[in-house]
Amino acid sequence: MKKHHNIVIAGAGGIAEAVGLLLMEWSEVTPTLFIGDRTHSKAKKVAHWIQEGTTKSGFIKDFHLAEKGITDEMKAILRQGDIILDCLPGSQAPRIAQFAKDFNLHYANLTEYVSETEEIMALAKDAKTGFILQTGLAPGYIDLLANGLFQQFCIDFEIDQVDKLEMKVGALTNHAVAPHYYGFTWSPVGVATEYLKETIVLRDFKKTTLPSLSERATIIIDGISYEDDLTSGGAADLPDALLGKVRSLDYKTLRHPGHYAWVQEQLANLGNSPNAIKSLQEKMEAIIPHIEDDKIVLYTAVEGKDAAGMLRRKEIAKCILPQKVGKHQLRAIQTTTAAPLVQAAQLLLETPHSGVVLQSQIDPKQFLNGNYIIRVYGKM
Repeated sequence: MKKHHNIVIAGAGGIAEAVGLLLMEWSEVTPTLFIGDRTHSKAKKVAHWIQEGTTKSGFIKDFHLAEKGITDEMKAILRQGDIILDCLPGSQAPRIAQFAKDFNLHYANLTEYVSETEEIMALAKDAKTGFILQTGLAPGYIDLLANGLFQQFCIDFEIDQVDKLEMKVGALTNHAVAPHYYGFTWSPVGVATEYLKETIVLRDFKKTTLPSLSERATIIIDGISYEDDLTSGGAADLPDALLGKVRSLDYKTLRHPGHYAWVQEQLANLGNSPNAIKSLQEKMEAIIPHIEDDKIVLYTAVEGKDAAGMLRRKEIAKCILPQKVGKHQLRAIQTTTAAPLVQAAQLLLETPHSGVVLQSQIDPKQFLNGNYIIRVYGKM
């Protein structure tokens, strides 16, 4: 940030604490932070953690973000705010976005939930402030990376249509043991949700939906074998933006070999469970441990024929490891998710925007080389 801003962070989980620390450490002018959670003690703990971890001086205030309704304290803070960074579960996103509209604040969120995103698009279409949606790692960074690669591919090979646009991301552990070959590095409910909700893709240049976990394949990235499969939400709005331009477009989640077979076994045992997401989450949490040491593996590729008819392919792959920010060590999932959200905040606060801003509407080259992004992902 190039000048002082009052930034409201909704939520007090691992991503919220990373967002706060990045803002304090990497902003040219240190902002004032307000951190709210339905459990006030959690907000207080995160505010203290950020204050202890930053090498900069600045004001951080915790507050109780009521689960329903709005308190006088919330009103006072929202009146002071310039932007809300929504780090709460996706189900809460429309409510927090409504606060932003009501109190004339900018808003940015992380959620991959499709119906909640559509609800926010409807409420914010006439807003005077800007609403950047789905701006984390996936959806978020991976979509801008893929869109930027698609645009460059078309320029380089003098075409306007391609055969394939692939996006793949895995939040993974360095080691994996049987029978599940996995470790939680982020929200278990988020994992269960992306495995069970339908995914939006392009097939034969047309937008359609497919069941998640219905197209498993093997891929080798930097010499390491992974399995990928369709999961929901990661494609953001690219299926709409690139309709008619890409024959096949999809987002897949990367996992260690063996994990998806184990998940399919659990789903088969669930049968027609009335609450399959919760049931799968409980089954996974009963046997899969939470692991702090993580890595993010991401991959995107464009394939198609050039103007002369020769088949071409361009690929980008990255592996992001944990990183020290200020005095704290952050997990890879924290920095890779928080950095795009903070970059989106700077975009809204320092350039004029109003209404909804989707991932395809952001300039990939400018955003991917933003001052918060490059510290985590490197320059493009």
